[in-house]
Amino acid sequence: MSSEHATDSPTQGGHDGEPPEKDDTGKKDEGKRGFRFPSALTVLAIVTIAVWALSFAIPSGEYQRGEDGKPVQGSYHHTPSPEDFIQRLNDLFLSPVNGLYGIRDADTGQVAPDNAGDLYGAAGVFLFVIAIGAFITVVFATGALDRGIARLAHRLRTRGAVLIIAIMTVFSVLGSVEGFAEETLGFYGLIIPLMLALGYDRMVATGTIILGAGVGVMCSTVNPFATGVASSAADISLGDGIVLRLVMLVVLTAVTIAYVVRYAVRVKADPSRSLVGFLPGDREQAAEAATTEPEELTRTHKIVLVAVTLTFAFMIFAIIPWAQVLTGDANAVAYVWELDWSFSELSALFIVAAVLVGLLAGLGEEKLSSTLIQGAGDFISPALIIMLARGVTVIMNNAKVTDTVLHSMEGAVSGTSSAVFGIMIFVVNLPLAFLIPSTSGHATLAMPILAPLADFADVPRALVVTAWQAASGWMNLWVPTTAVIMGGIALAKVGYNQYLRFVFPLLVILFVLICGFVAIGSGLS
Repeated sequence: MSSEHATDSPTQGGHDGEPPEKDDTGKKDEGKRGFRFPSALTVLAIVTIAVWALSFAIPSGEYQRGEDGKPVQGSYHHTPSPEDFIQRLNDLFLSPVNGLYGIRDADTGQVAPDNAGDLYGAAGVFLFVIAIGAFITVVFATGALDRGIARLAHRLRTRGAVLIIAIMTVFSVLGSVEGFAEETLGFYGLIIPLMLALGYDRMVATGTIILGAGVGVMCSTVNPFATGVASSAADISLGDGIVLRLVMLVVLTAVTIAYVVRYAVRVKADPSRSLVGFLPGDREQAAEAATTEPEELTRTHKIVLVAVTLTFAFMIFAIIPWAQVLTGDANAVAYVWELDWSFSELSALFIVAAVLVGLLAGLGEEKLSSTLIQGAGDFISPALIIMLARGVTVIMNNAKVTDTVLHSMEGAVSGTSSAVFGIMIFVVNLPLAFLIPSTSGHATLAMPILAPLADFADVPRALVVTAWQAASGWMNLWVPTTAVIMGGIALAKVGYNQYLRFVFPLLVILFVLICGFVAIGSGLS
């Protein structure tokens, strides 16, 4: 999900967007050995070594910190390197360990596993990812979500535009709250025949699935793998900035749906305008699938869907700083009923919810236990990526070069308006999103440097999170390094060049709208 989650389906890639080895027919391509973009784990391993080597060339330095721990603008100064070669070599060796549970010494600021001080590692986020992975895996094991979407699609099978709107809306909401992306690969077999039966082409089905979920992830409101990880790395609440993200979700989802519906109407009126044409047997296959009714939702399925909805609704309630949102005052005193939950409580919430959903679905002790373990295993990849990315920041921290890099970027934002700053953060993250398609890895790596820039520009750190995740989500609508794109078009039997031709005008529209939103969000802060 959001380039993080993979299931056992053979059509899916890894947790971090590795494209499946398929040709256009969906068969395994065992003979070809062309270039394949390395996994996020490999990229981060290379980044770790590269950053460690560069730390010898980058001068050590630091900012003075205020009482809130934030750097004071203009206070940067060079300092002697605190480590010799052996100590730095030890940092490289221990970087994954420090990335998980390294402790930051209050006096020296150095991070090590056996220090006394505050936790610097990403253990809290690591467990959170594992917990929500177990929860989502249990939900899918019940079959409730799959069948619910199948029932919705079949019920609207005679109303094409309504079907597209309904599916894209559901996928967008799921993408926004829980990073629903790679799970969409399981719906091509259902949605393609329905779209063909309604007179549309395979591109309509592809756009409905990829863009529906993709725009939701791009405008994540509380997506744990994007907003959650980035907020943690930026040292802010998961609920900070949720109003702007919610407005973006509504507007950009509506624009994306309108774009797909417009193309669909055009193709239905004149099939010759299709970008992909029609394959032999499409009509016959579509007619058969359109008349095959999915199984009804059982009472258990309905109970599970209600439980899932309530879980995510409660999570949203628990993390939103209601006093700030309702009063518009960033320094407002929290209401007595605010929970102000963070990753520790949310981890416990999803562990308990996973067990509860399993019991409600009647999975039984043995199957529930095995499913929980499977879910934890399926999500170990994004959890490890968070750990490795955090380890890179430890290397920079211990070598005292983080503030030096921050100082070099301070000059770039000094004197710029807050609106220009927001757009700069969005644009700067585009190439980073290509190199590191893992949202969690990208966030953990970039936020420790980007978030303090917001302090210098006098804008909320939440704006940086919003601009960052918009950049990551925008890139993941088209880059060929994700299973969502390459796996999806392979299943739909659509060429990558054809998909790019279809999506390019929308990408331009979304780019302009995102720049407008982050500029307005910066100006209003």
